[in-house]
Parts: sequence; C-alpha cells; structure tokens
Amino acid sequence: MAQERGLDLIEVSPLANPPVVRIMDYGAYQFRQEKLERKNKARQKRVEIKGIRISINIGKHDLEMRHAQSEKFFEKGDKVQVEMILRGRERAHVRRAIDQMHEFARSFGDTVQIEQDVSKMGGRLTMLLMKKK
Repeated sequence: MAQERGLDLIEVSPLANPPVVRIMDYGAYQFRQEKLERKNKARQKRVEIKGIRISINIGKHDLEMRHAQSEKFFEKGDKVQVEMILRGRERAHVRRAIDQMHEFARSFGDTVQIEQDVSKMGGRLTMLLMKKK
C-alpha cells in the first residue's frame, strides 16, 4: 500500500505483536521536526554575562553611571560581573575594596542577588550579580 501511494512504511513499535507500522512521507516528517527544533531554538534566551569595571577610588557620578548601565543589563535578563583591579599600593586595601563591591551590590536593593561572592585572583576582584526571579 505504501509503494502504491509513493510513501514510506515506518515501523512504530517493533516489539508489539504484531509489529505496528505507519504509512507516511518520512522526508516531510523530518522537515517538520527540524523546523520545529529551529523555532524552539530561536525562542530560547541565552543569558549573557556583561562586565562592569569599577575602581577603589571611583567617583560618585561614575559609580551611578555603572549602576545605571547594570540596571539596563538586568532589564535584558543578563548577569553582571563586577570587576575591580587593584594596582600598586591599592593592593594593601583589599578589605576596603571588597566592602565597596558589596556596597555596589546593596545599592540595587532587593531586586538583585549575589550569585558568586567576591573572589580574588592576584590584584583582580570579581563578583557576579543576577536579577532576582
């Protein structure tokens, strides 16, 4: 019957007694499945990590600008990695730098949570923030 119609005979359940088969156009079926996968993939939102760099001696206005930029990233659903590089004698004030990074995170209020707390690698401090769900 499948050959008369120019279609394919597909085995659905080979373990059943008798085996279950279906008459269909397998090429068209594969095309529909691939199209559905492409459509679902296009709907997925990839979360990006955006970077914000602050310094230990950052001015109030500059800090406000970084805050506003971070807010835009959170609105898009991205995460924000806050980075601070300590140079020269600034490395002696690591505790102050960590406090300043935590203060930056607290400035967002309850809308943002710390996903990864401050980590130190050499003279570089990083912290990952994300919007609360």
